[in-house]
Amino acid sequence: MNNTPAPLWRPGPARLAASHLTAFTKLARAHWGTPLPDYPSLWQASIEDPGAFWSLVWDYCGVIGDKGNVALAEANAMPGARFFPEARLSYAENLLRRTGDGTALTFLGEDQLEESLTHDQLRAEVSRLQQAMRAHGIAKGDRVAGFMPNMPATLAAMLAASSLGAIWTSCSPDFGLEGALDRFGQTAPRLLFCPDGYWYNGKIIEIGDKIRDLSNSLLSVERIVVVPYVGKTDDFARTVPRAVTLADFVAPFAPAAPVFERVAFDHPLFILYSSGTTGKPKCIVHGTGGTLLQHLKEHQLHADLHENDRFFYFTTCGWMMWNWLVSGLASGATLMLYDGSPFAANGHILWDYAQDQGCTHFGTSAKYIDGLKKQGLIPKEHYRLDSLRTMFSTGSPLVAESFDWVYQSVKQDINLASISGGTDIVSCFALGCGNLPVWRGELQCRGLGMAVDVVDEQGRPLRKEKGELVCTGPFPSMPVGFWNDPDGSRYRSAYFGRFEGVWCHGDFAEITEHDGVIIYGRSDAVLNPGGVRIGTAEIYRQVETFDDVVESIAVGQRWEDDERVVLFVRLKPGRVLNEELTLHIKDRIRKGATPRHVPARIVQVTDIPRTLSGKIVELAVKNVIHDEPVLNITALANPEALELFRNRPELQV
Repeated sequence: MNNTPAPLWRPGPARLAASHLTAFTKLARAHWGTPLPDYPSLWQASIEDPGAFWSLVWDYCGVIGDKGNVALAEANAMPGARFFPEARLSYAENLLRRTGDGTALTFLGEDQLEESLTHDQLRAEVSRLQQAMRAHGIAKGDRVAGFMPNMPATLAAMLAASSLGAIWTSCSPDFGLEGALDRFGQTAPRLLFCPDGYWYNGKIIEIGDKIRDLSNSLLSVERIVVVPYVGKTDDFARTVPRAVTLADFVAPFAPAAPVFERVAFDHPLFILYSSGTTGKPKCIVHGTGGTLLQHLKEHQLHADLHENDRFFYFTTCGWMMWNWLVSGLASGATLMLYDGSPFAANGHILWDYAQDQGCTHFGTSAKYIDGLKKQGLIPKEHYRLDSLRTMFSTGSPLVAESFDWVYQSVKQDINLASISGGTDIVSCFALGCGNLPVWRGELQCRGLGMAVDVVDEQGRPLRKEKGELVCTGPFPSMPVGFWNDPDGSRYRSAYFGRFEGVWCHGDFAEITEHDGVIIYGRSDAVLNPGGVRIGTAEIYRQVETFDDVVESIAVGQRWEDDERVVLFVRLKPGRVLNEELTLHIKDRIRKGATPRHVPARIVQVTDIPRTLSGKIVELAVKNVIHDEPVLNITALANPEALELFRNRPELQV
């Protein structure tokens, strides 16, 4: 009798035959003259000869631009390697490659505002914004900022800025004033796009006072362009210094064919911001070619995104997944944009949208999947999802039970791709692959062209053991650098300070027997009771199987010359953490993990602090329980929650 567990999903022959990866592998075989019989052999070739691999990606994905004659210079420098140093290209030109009346994007707002733009309409909007920006003096290297919802005008403004060689930087309008100033104050944009308000949880959120304060504080901003959304645009134009409505900004300019400024491969395209929970956010500069090429590779070779596919990701403009989503235009996909709460309409709104638009690729967070699971919503009972081929999850580790839920409650024939990377690389280190099986609880593979490994504290490779996630070779989407870091010292310290010449990402991970990856949480949040390293995700996986538990957060508390595990739980309204539930939670953790994972204390709280992109912040809680300062409160969406953890009597014994 064979007790070996089977994968949750395998691609069928028709899917394999039609996949981008199958076609690309034939191209790679011809180039290298080797059989490349499976994914591991292709991955190995891609990291041993990265210049040739990324050159093949450029050709296969049809990048518009001049590639030059050199694919990789200074290949052994880490950092310092340079991909395509002779290349010239435009990100906007690649995203706007399609013309005609096919659908470029659809938009749904939580208030049921709907919009659709054809390729020609999107190009026309970009053209008018491009002309308006140029008339304002925006040129190569200038910063243009969006304090915007995820809506069509945001995409058009970004494309217009990048078409001129300007640098786009954004965060979402739910950021507080200090959070926005911590970001835009460092990068000094000349133009700022903002809405006249936005919708969330059934309410119009007024932001007039915040925009006025931003206008008074961001002295670099010469013009604030107010985009209509909730019907208060005229109020802004009258009361916000240097404000102009979007209609007035573009009024002098008729649609025309967009003009594209081709720039160097490593010319800055985006400035993204770290969460900023340990100080002011890092301003991470990503290059034009590296971002485009990496996203093309991930969308086509991993996600199997084809022309006219319908591509949705729930994201705000303050999360790198927005940048990842919009690059889908370069693969010919139709973007599905959404703004508002993902749980609107009792959790149905995104599935209504997916069904109505024939979504093929649906992206969300692990927390959203867990929320639906606890809510009891079973999408397959309410919706026809015939077109849906791939479901992405990121933001935090997707626990094994959530894999089960997707296959039981969403669709059986689907590639569930848990993906992991981040703002630092505007892409993924480990992700999905439509040609590979899905194993319960695992990210399917390490990304092609990414020399990802897991090592011990001395930097020695590990297999089927937990350690530090690293990347030992260069890749195109490594940051160009940090803003205001002229000698590169902060950049090198952030990623290369742990192991010489090796990118240390800060994730606690494992490479499995299937050559997949499991992420156990952030390395700096790893628990260490009795000197044994434990990833917090291992505890969350057990705790959040309880229906009464909405969410939890685990930290290490210094105690009697050691560290003990403390678990805080937020329960459903009206539920109380009694002795019986406490014992059940401990027993579940002991049986599902190990006795070392069992918390010494379990404490009920009414809220758990999280960043503006929705990630829980173990380090901030750990600081509070040790009466240490939290360095950047403005990075949190709900900083008041920290007080729930201060001076807890349960932690004094």
